Amino acid sequence: MILTADGIEVVAEAADGVRAVEAVRRTRPDVVLMDIRMPEMDGLEAARRILAGADASPRVIMLTTFDLDRYVYAALAAGASGFLLKDVTPEQLVAAVRLVRAGDALLAPTITRRLVERFAAPGRQAGAIHRDLATLTPRELEVLRLLATGQSNAELAVAFQLSEATVKTHVARILAKLRLRDRAQAVVVAYETGLVTPGTPGAAGSAARPAAGDF
Repeated sequence: MILTADGIEVVAEAADGVRAVEAVRRTRPDVVLMDIRMPEMDGLEAARRILAGADASPRVIMLTTFDLDRYVYAALAAGASGFLLKDVTPEQLVAAVRLVRAGDALLAPTITRRLVERFAAPGRQAGAIHRDLATLTPRELEVLRLLATGQSNAELAVAFQLSEATVKTHVARILAKLRLRDRAQAVVVAYETGLVTPGTPGAAGSAARPAAGDF
């Protein structure tokens, strides 16, 4: 059965991780909403299998309850483009799907940074993204450092006294040099490499609110 909502087609549903992987391979969707807690195979393993080695893999959004699901951080490291709390409204869900489909990372205000700070420790997480930051220029390193504390493109532009277009160019170059999919993985890299650590100035206050146009 195919359902539509505001121009979004629901091409498949699955009751467990095994069937989710099979459904993705069969239908090749653009975006997958994946619950972490499922029978047979949990959502984290299912996401890893969906994203591993695929040339045109879909974007994956993990559904979670923040206080319980410690594996969301590992999901971001595995390539998921973000996560949502299960109590999101239908309008928020539709907006999230569109945002991720457009190529952006879903960095929810207040939650993403708290999650990374709570669970990220260099070398501790399985499936971590390891990248050599030596390819980045000093300016790109500073942009990545602030990006990882949750600052939006607009806030980065103010911090560096640059235009938002120039900031977007810096972010795009960072992602390209480090072979990353989106900002979510950039945050993971910054913490895994020790560029940013829990308690870094700017990493403990209220989170920035990345706009739909952030890249």
